Amino acid sequence: MTEYSSDLLRLLDARGYVHQITDAAGLDALAGTQIVPGYIGFDATAPSLHVGNLVSIMLLRRLQQSGHKPIVVMGGGTTKVGDPSGKDEVRKLLDEDGIASNIAAIRRIFDRLLTLAPEGEEGGPTDAIMVNNADWLDTLEYIPFLREVGRHFTINRMLTFDSVKLRLDREQPLTFLEFNYMILQAYDFLELSRRHTCRLQMGGSDQWGNIVNGIELARRIDGAELYGVTTPLITKADGTKMGKSVTGAIWLHEDQLGHYDYWQFWRNTDDRDVGRFLRLFTDIPLDEIARLEALEGAELNEAKKVLANAATAMARGEQAARDASETAQKTFEQGAVGEDLPSLSVEAGEIALLDAMVDLGLVASKGEARRLVRGGGARIDGEKVEDEGASVTIGDEPVRISAGKKKHGVLVRA
Repeated sequence: MTEYSSDLLRLLDARGYVHQITDAAGLDALAGTQIVPGYIGFDATAPSLHVGNLVSIMLLRRLQQSGHKPIVVMGGGTTKVGDPSGKDEVRKLLDEDGIASNIAAIRRIFDRLLTLAPEGEEGGPTDAIMVNNADWLDTLEYIPFLREVGRHFTINRMLTFDSVKLRLDREQPLTFLEFNYMILQAYDFLELSRRHTCRLQMGGSDQWGNIVNGIELARRIDGAELYGVTTPLITKADGTKMGKSVTGAIWLHEDQLGHYDYWQFWRNTDDRDVGRFLRLFTDIPLDEIARLEALEGAELNEAKKVLANAATAMARGEQAARDASETAQKTFEQGAVGEDLPSLSVEAGEIALLDAMVDLGLVASKGEARRLVRGGGARIDGEKVEDEGASVTIGDEPVRISAGKKKHGVLVRA
């Protein structure tokens, strides 16, 4: 690890967040002498962020923990354009009401993970604030914007950005609307430096080019000295993208994903990822993490439960973590049915096993359910089922359906 003098960079480095820094010595000196306002932008394309966004949220949390001021920038303006980064196709554009609704829902996530000032207020020196880039982007006049900002960007360089090259190399359409995104994001940094004395932008490694654009734009127009930090691409040990599962995105909001399923995502962490995820996604002290990641065999499962409890408590609250943990204990250790498992009410009192597995979200299709039955992975109340045509009869007691060792659901009579 690099030796840093500021609490901010020491914390980020020790926990594995640092991939690139535009000027490490300059940022280290600044963070050691004053409160640094820093921002990350989030587009409001859905009513919840997901685990793939969590490392960015944790960056803001670490910024605040080390005595600085987080700025959460909601992309009320840029969501109308669509970030082409990492995308093979054009995003569906939302209307004003949809964007506003999503921003209101997403704010609840940051209320839990940051000390957030009341809406529209600056709060204390290190209180996080949430701003909407529509406040400045919606009022731009096209010709003045092109003259002031557009002249600092060359098409030659814009074509070298990964977000653009990916689309062109795959012969996928890239609209002129999306092509403007990187200019608007650079302009965000300029506006934030003017409005909130913001000196730092952070983000994933795929945002490096956009961050550098903003730094250069602010230097050319205002002579401002700004900085950027990116995190490594966060993937799981099996190479899959963080934040995704077989059944879909791991949403941070309980409205989109139940507490138990969220807890279980962390409990199912690959052995090789436990230490890294404890450092990135929990506040557990580093010496305790070192002890937990050194555990082996069955004892490592205890470290995974610690991870699941801590990550769930942070995003969903202490009670949600306790409830999910108790459900898991009942399901796995006591053979009972936990209240937090996905459930399905069956009016007729009977349902085909394959249909039940699909409707409970345990598998994606009947074909997958059939393969699971053939492989011996389907169970009704703990008993293996070998008949693909089996039906489940529901009486007064709920029936537990299992798909493999880690996915369970409950059938109840309506």
